Amino acid sequence: MTAYIIRRLWQIVPTMAGVILLIFLLFNVVGGDPAYLLAGKISNAEQIANIRKQLGIDEPYWYQLLLFVKQVVTFDFGQSWSTNEAVSSIFATRLPNSLLIGVPLLILETIIAIAIALVVAYKRGSLTDRSVMVSCTVAQSISILVYIIVLQYVLAYKLGWFPVQGWGNGFFENLFKYAALPIIIALAVSLAPNIRLYRTFLLDEVNQDYVRTARAKGLSENRVMLVHVLRNAAIPIITNLMIQLPGLLVGLFLIERFFSVPGIGREVILAVERSDFPVIKAITVYVALATMLANLLADLLYKAVDPRVELK
Repeated sequence: MTAYIIRRLWQIVPTMAGVILLIFLLFNVVGGDPAYLLAGKISNAEQIANIRKQLGIDEPYWYQLLLFVKQVVTFDFGQSWSTNEAVSSIFATRLPNSLLIGVPLLILETIIAIAIALVVAYKRGSLTDRSVMVSCTVAQSISILVYIIVLQYVLAYKLGWFPVQGWGNGFFENLFKYAALPIIIALAVSLAPNIRLYRTFLLDEVNQDYVRTARAKGLSENRVMLVHVLRNAAIPIITNLMIQLPGLLVGLFLIERFFSVPGIGREVILAVERSDFPVIKAITVYVALATMLANLLADLLYKAVDPRVELK
């Protein structure tokens, strides 16, 4: 196990090298000259030259690449071009706010989706199964903007159960007051596709030989579903969860924008609007690294769930 983990961590190095090179080419070679964007419409050659010097983009490409590699290794991406705030400070102050919404959301949607998927898989082919699937299909066809506008209007504006917008300073204040409605809305959006997906995973296992053998031995249907079917369906479910983990680093763009949550998602949108390359490059690197680590964690969880899985 230890040797496998070390080998996988070592494999991250050449993969990250490719990611770094691709990001550098996209932002420094293909992406154009950011000095023209930052200088504005009314500018002259001298102003543009000064901006290029301040940003360090007047240096040769090989030197800029070395600086970028140094930034990635030290996790110090300098300062934001638009606000002059340290990129590390942006992530340190905004990311916890995004995680305060993203982590409870991921936990709730996983538990609720698995529970409902188990019920409809248990009652497969029944009216309950068909009703839930039709409801999920309808829910998936509705835009997230509709959920945000309607639920914000009804629950926050009309009923006054939650604040319409804003963010506080305390952890519990934010979690139970300001983050509650964004979590409810995001949960309403994400449940439908997850229920359909997890139901499919469970139904793939229901008709396997080992399930028929368990029933033939006289095991109750509840035990068959909860112990045998769910355990074997856990591997694709874990895969789906690990795919979502890196997304926690970029936050929920529309949710944070509509509810004025000072999270990393809203910061990324502002960085794109302002062509703030240091922030965009930093989040791209972090997400790439998080994806590789999530893949490693998924493999380890496979082994924990099913001892028959061999890590090679």
